[in-house]
This record gives sequence, C-alpha cells and structure tokens, in this order.
Amino acid sequence: MTHSSGTRSLRVLIAGGGVAGQALAFWLTRGGHRVTVVERFPALRATGAQVDLRGQGIEAVRRMGLLDAVRGKLVDEKGVAFVDARGKARATIMANTSGQGRQTLTSEYEIMRGDLVRILNDATKHDAEYVFGKGVDGFEQDEHQVVAHFSDGSSGEFDLLVGADGQGSRIRRAILPEGFDPYWRVGIHMAYWFVPRIASDSDIRDTYMVPGGRQIMRRSHDPAETQVYFVMREESGEASAIHREPVERQQEFWARRFRDAGWQTERFIEGMRTSPFFYSQEIAQVRTDTWSKGRVVLAGDAAHCASPYSGMGISGGLVGAYVLADAINRHPDALPTALADYDTVLRPFVDQIQAEVNPRLLRLGMPMTQRAIDAFQAVTALACFLRIPDLVARSSKEDRGGNWQLPGARPS
Repeated sequence: MTHSSGTRSLRVLIAGGGVAGQALAFWLTRGGHRVTVVERFPALRATGAQVDLRGQGIEAVRRMGLLDAVRGKLVDEKGVAFVDARGKARATIMANTSGQGRQTLTSEYEIMRGDLVRILNDATKHDAEYVFGKGVDGFEQDEHQVVAHFSDGSSGEFDLLVGADGQGSRIRRAILPEGFDPYWRVGIHMAYWFVPRIASDSDIRDTYMVPGGRQIMRRSHDPAETQVYFVMREESGEASAIHREPVERQQEFWARRFRDAGWQTERFIEGMRTSPFFYSQEIAQVRTDTWSKGRVVLAGDAAHCASPYSGMGISGGLVGAYVLADAINRHPDALPTALADYDTVLRPFVDQIQAEVNPRLLRLGMPMTQRAIDAFQAVTALACFLRIPDLVARSSKEDRGGNWQLPGARPS
C-alpha cells in the first residue's frame, strides 16, 4: 500500500459502515486522508450470519495486521454433512486445513460477520469519524467537490463520495442510467436467523435437501446459538417481492414454503419468531460496467456483489477496498486517474469471483425430486468415500479468485 505523505489530504465521505466501508476507512486514514463514515443504522451493524475469508481476502486482512484478531474469533466448523430426514449424515466433506490448495465448502477462516465488523471498527474508530443514524439521501458534484445531502437535512462538502452501501445501494442508483438493472439473478432465495442451540447441534454444518428445490442448513457458531438457513429455487414475482415486505410477512412466507419439509423444520420455524436476527434476500450479483462517475465511486457489494454462493463476498469487499485505497493514495491529486486504475486493476478479479457462480451447478445442488436428491447424495457419498473432494482441494493450484494478486509488495 502506497501512502500519500507530502501530497494532498482528501476529505472522503463513505456511505455505509459495513465490511467494505470500514476496510476502506482503514487504508485511507493511513494514507493521510480525512475520512467520515455515515451509517443509516443507529449503531454499528454488528449482526449477520457466518462468513468466510478465502484467498486474496485472507491476504488483505494480513496486510491490515488484523489476522491474529480474526483468528481469535474464528468459528470452528469442521466440514459439511448432507443429512437425511432422520438427521443421519449420508456424506461429509471436511474442511481443508492443510494450508495448501483451495478451501472446500467450509473455509479455514470462518467468522461471524458481526465479529469481523467489530474488529474493523476497533481498528478504525480512532482515526476515522463515524456518524450513525444518518444516511446520504442525495448529492451534486462539479469538478472541484461533491456536496452530500444527509437524511437529517444537513449537507457537507467532500472531495470524494464512496458508496459502500451494499447490494441495494442508493449511491449506485444515482450514478447509473435511469432504468438500468444491475442485478444478475439466479432464481434462488435465502433466509437466515438464529435459534437456541441443542445438544445434537455439532460443529459440522448439516445440509438437508427437500423436494421442490429446497434446502435447509444448520451451523452452530457458539455454545448458545445455531444458525438456520432456508434456501429455495423459485422464480415467482412473489418470491422476488417478499424481501421488501415487513419481517412478519417474510417469516410467514418462509414458514409456508417449508412447513412440510420434515427433519427439524418445526424447531426452526418456531425459533424464527423469537430470533434476535432475521434476514431474507434474493441471491443476485451486482454487475455494472462502471464503478464511478466524477467524484463518486462504488465499493464492496454496491459495486460488485458476487453473492453468497461465490464464497468471496466478504473477501471481495476487503480486496476491493484495498485496491481503491491504494489507487487513491497513489493519485490523491488526480482522482480520475485513481478511479480508472481502481477499475483496471480490480475488474479481472471481480470477473473471476463472479464467474465462480454457475447457476446450472447451483440447481444441481438443489434437486426438485426425492429421486434426484437420493442420486445426489449417493454420488456425493461415493466421492467422499474415495476422498475425492479432499484430494481435489489439496492438489488445486489456486483458490477462488484465481492467481490474481493484490497490488503492492507483500510486507515482510
């Protein structure tokens, strides 16, 4: 990471205090810039399900000097089991902990999103200004500055506005042509929440397949709580619209779709009502040919959401923040050059991680009939018996993200 000491210090406004926004604040403050992070949520949004770090994302955290802090909060998930209606494992793919090759379905670096957000906040809160309960409702810009208009009626002048406001980014909507749809959908929807942990909940993630292209996952992250995921294939208008409805309506929708699923479904639906956290989303990628317009630039999911099925969503946000900050720190007096470099350097990496999501393979893992489910589990069981997933992972030359490398020399 190149620093901009001796050159101009920029006033940077970051809209969004999630992983990408805070990682960007980390690197820009170290480049000597004055950074303000505004977050619509009234407090640090340190919630969310389990996420993983892979490949270049691990390297980005290492360069921040935060790898030990992350290691101290890792979730111990030893692998993924495909279970039947009685909860019996039909096949189990273990995590690759060899330190070589690529990660399997479970990464060596699994962490709760909230823990990662808190780690990043601890590393940035003394250098960047954080303002909670306030968002960017609009802006205008010229060649000299961007004026941001906030949700509390106030305004502020900045050299650069960064939209790190997630998959549904308002900043992105403002800089792209009207009517442009940035979403690449795969016809899959997901909801997740927490339920109390019981004795049979192990450190192996359970995956239960249900006819109709449905799937239930259970994974446990601490002694008291278990995460529940309901996933389904559906391309109806109702399914796409439900994620914008009130939480009670979302929960009713998911309970209806899964009530007949068997296994531990009753326990999971009952726990849904009292969960401290619930989130429902359509699986989609954000694909756009431009990440900036004038003095406004997009970062993280707002720019290039790769979707949970890429396994690189969090890593992509960390890597993108590093590349954007590196470009700004090298060209603080020439923002058009910096933002063009950001696009040129990062675009091949984003293309790679987004291409990892293959709708045909996703549908294969979500069979429509019991016969197809039985066949999937039989093939997977045979592959595990022959240790094929383990051998493929260890012998792979690269992880997701390919051989693309973070710019700048690796610090010694």
